[in-house]
Amino acid sequence: MIPECTTDFDDWLVETFDRVGSFTLLIILIDVGETTVTLLASSYLHVIGNETRWADMIDLLSGAKVSWSGAVFFQGDRAGLIDDDTASQRLAELARHLHRDRSILSHGEFFNSHGLRMKIQTVDG
Repeated sequence: MIPECTTDFDDWLVETFDRVGSFTLLIILIDVGETTVTLLASSYLHVIGNETRWADMIDLLSGAKVSWSGAVFFQGDRAGLIDDDTASQRLAELARHLHRDRSILSHGEFFNSHGLRMKIQTVDG
């Protein structure tokens, strides 16, 4: 039995799986300040079904042992699953780019610690 969707993350994961099938997620954990975004940790996950829910993701992300307020998810490849070596390489490339340009976060799927969708906006000044 597939669990009920109760968060924006749940809806997004099910919709993405329905569209793509199995896929690899690149995950960036962040701390969102009033005018700052700090990169904290990163990992990847192979999604092979649509049963994962936000509570499951919280359990997985707790292994990072950092206090985070947001998570950004990027598909490792539009075609679906990628192997571990490719996922590691793409995650490292993404992290390098994000250290130079936080605006790239807006190209991912951004959720707060409750699994609700968020947006990041550039602050002028």
